[in-house]
Amino acid sequence: MTDLFINPITEDLEKYTFKQSSQLYQQTGCIGYLRADLGASGTEFFSTWNDTCTFFKTDEFKKEFDDLINALRLDEKYGRILGDRTKLAECCRNNAKQYSGMDNEYYGVTINTENYTYLLRLNPKIGQYNLYCYCFVKQYLETHLVAASRGIRFITPSYKPVFTIPDGDKIRIIHSNGEKYDKICRYIDDYHTEVGDRLYHICEFAELMKNNGSKVIPLRSSLPERAYNVHPTDSSLIIITKGESGYTEVNNGERDLEKNRKLADGHNSEMGVTKAQAEAMLAGSMFGWHVQGADPKSYDENGKLIQQNHHVRGEAR
Repeated sequence: MTDLFINPITEDLEKYTFKQSSQLYQQTGCIGYLRADLGASGTEFFSTWNDTCTFFKTDEFKKEFDDLINALRLDEKYGRILGDRTKLAECCRNNAKQYSGMDNEYYGVTINTENYTYLLRLNPKIGQYNLYCYCFVKQYLETHLVAASRGIRFITPSYKPVFTIPDGDKIRIIHSNGEKYDKICRYIDDYHTEVGDRLYHICEFAELMKNNGSKVIPLRSSLPERAYNVHPTDSSLIIITKGESGYTEVNNGERDLEKNRKLADGHNSEMGVTKAQAEAMLAGSMFGWHVQGADPKSYDENGKLIQQNHHVRGEAR
């Protein structure tokens, strides 16, 4: 086979190294995935293959995949990363990207060939599966990624846009009785999305929420869970929680603008919250989390609005 180029996985591909729905497997051209561990000695290879879309499983693919796995196990050119747990750990440290998922930390790499893309989720720990390799028809995956980058639209039953979230972000459904449910959403196409484990047409979902008297807000992953700010009218120091209306006063409600601005900036800096995120959190808590102003992308690095229009603030009223 041709030379393999092993690259750290990119953020947009991380979510595809975990189990998906049948709809997503078909949309992305996922052929199947291999699960393996290197045994107690760290030099064994116990593996199981799982089909997802068998109509993509051609003889060409099977030969290439066998050659690829054998190369990663046996060929020193590729570091024998699947042949020795020590070498796998070295690869994770030096050549992979670390990311979180399923309550654990993993490392990811990508291998592209002429017709296929292989996404490897790696974990060098003893007693756990050391490899999940998801295999895709390259053209299908790339086409889906371009479409998914447009985000998931949420609309009214009359097709009026409400907000858009990135593929893989969460929404919060607030029922009329006050119960709240947070759901991960996945892009299927421009008119269909998965909300949790259910597939909806975007208009069908809007009608269901309206009929149930439920409210839907985005829980953008680009926002922190909490942020400090200064109240825009009375200068009190406040703390804001993502997805919640209003705020909580801190510092005994002291109204010293200069002091509270320094305190807010200091607390946010300690938590890794940027000025853009802090301003987006303030807008969300006051005007609704669906407005454009509740998205950090609406601000520059100094927390100043980049664009001013009726969607940024005020429309939520």
